[in-house]
Amino acid sequence: MRFILSTGSLYSYSIDRVFALAAEAGFDGMELLIDHRWDTRQSDYLQQLIERHALPIPALHSPFSRNCVGWGESEYGAVARTARLASELGSQVVIHHLPTRIGVAFLQTAGSGLLLPNPFDTQNRRYVNWINESYVALQDSTEALLCIENLPAMRILNMRVNPAHWNARSRATLDDITRFPHITLDTTHLGTWGLDPVEAYSRWGRRVKHVHLSNYDGSEHRRPEDGRLRLDTLLAQMAADGYAYSVSLELHPDALEAGAPDSRIVELLRGSLEWCRQAAGQD
Repeated sequence: MRFILSTGSLYSYSIDRVFALAAEAGFDGMELLIDHRWDTRQSDYLQQLIERHALPIPALHSPFSRNCVGWGESEYGAVARTARLASELGSQVVIHHLPTRIGVAFLQTAGSGLLLPNPFDTQNRRYVNWINESYVALQDSTEALLCIENLPAMRILNMRVNPAHWNARSRATLDDITRFPHITLDTTHLGTWGLDPVEAYSRWGRRVKHVHLSNYDGSEHRRPEDGRLRLDTLLAQMAADGYAYSVSLELHPDALEAGAPDSRIVELLRGSLEWCRQAAGQD
């Protein structure tokens, strides 16, 4: 088991800076979240970062649908494009999201973004069709493992609403996602549904080839040691099972006090990393 840092944890920073912070904190590698910036997409530049910071990129996260311009032009096209980049970088997994049940529109406001229902957007249906018709062929054509990710509850009028097909949203639906051969288990997303990541891991078994690790305390993507979820128990169980893939800390920037001096961010990252390694019996 190796512990890596998602560049999405500090998405407002340059990826070079995130690599540098991760290297100083002692991470084993990086998960690269592809977005609108070409610095996250170009193999030659990414190879330079790998060599400069001595950090491999075992995991690539395909961009969210709203960020696909110039990169496949659709969510399913972006998955295929990301798989090609994974081959160039030697990345082990490609993370991508379940298809949404309704179309969405992205509204950019000052300092934030908002996802809104969009009944005129049919991309989600095309994505479902692609999964049913072409997903297996793409997996057969690449050595990278396509690892689909469970998604969080949306809140509408203080009620949980499921945004995605085949999502884990209750104990009764935990196994719906096992129609896919490889899964990214996102702990904080399970937390939004009141689900236990230990139970999900036990039921999904060897399909789990990647983990997004963060805690939940009513807010998502908290540091793993801060929240309601039994992530120490999860890591101990994974270690006992001989889990041989990556565990990626995928945090929200405010959990790392983004904007604080870099020394403080490294301190927080190092503390979380040491906590994870101790829970996994690596200390």
